[in-house]
Amino acid sequence: MNLKQKMQSGDLLTGTFLKTPAFQLVEILAKSNLDFIAIDAEHSPFDRGTMDACIAIARAMDFPVLVRVPDGSDAQILTTLDAGANAIIIPHVNSVEKAETIARAAHFGHGGRGFAGSTRWAGYATRSMADVLKMDQTETIVIAQIEEPEGVDAIDQIAAVDGIDGVFVGPADLAVCYGVTDVNGPEVMGAMAKVATAAAKHGKCMITFASNANATAQLKALGVSMIFLASEHAFLLTAANQADAAFRSA
Repeated sequence: MNLKQKMQSGDLLTGTFLKTPAFQLVEILAKSNLDFIAIDAEHSPFDRGTMDACIAIARAMDFPVLVRVPDGSDAQILTTLDAGANAIIIPHVNSVEKAETIARAAHFGHGGRGFAGSTRWAGYATRSMADVLKMDQTETIVIAQIEEPEGVDAIDQIAAVDGIDGVFVGPADLAVCYGVTDVNGPEVMGAMAKVATAAAKHGKCMITFASNANATAQLKALGVSMIFLASEHAFLLTAANQADAAFRSA
């Protein structure tokens, strides 16, 4: 099964954010047990060239690669998907209108994604138009990030949009918007429950971020089936501190 099919199946999927623009890290993480990697082009210093190199390595190693883009502009969506990303994550989706706009921009069709047969996505002119259009329907993934109260309020309409495959709850951003600092507090968890209900109702994948595995049972109970586990920054720091502590206590 490809990543889109796995998301639709409801099986638990785990991946991580890549914050460092280095394709070698993609090579390393592709050898892990993770199901995917997500390039964080919103909060990290990826330019088009470094993002392209990371996507190329991921595609060559058959490792699903998602990209969280800085914004939901048509141009950003087009270049990211043409580069070969399996999925795009669009931040700040706070209305059904924005959800409809990004879903249309991510798929081929009148008023949507522009067609080019010479891209990595299209196999550098080795795939027929019919095959590329079929791939668009069976492989392209669009994830709406819900990180503001307005998005939570409109979640039933957002999740109902054809072409939106998953909804990603950003707990830290929601906490900031609600004026709290506890991502596990009632405000944030109540919002997550509302998003999860809408996702289940409309058959969309429920996704969120977790800094560690402590809340896994709670998240699974909510219906979360796709979890972004920290980032390579956190992995490095955790492993370094654990190794240091082990040597100091030996």
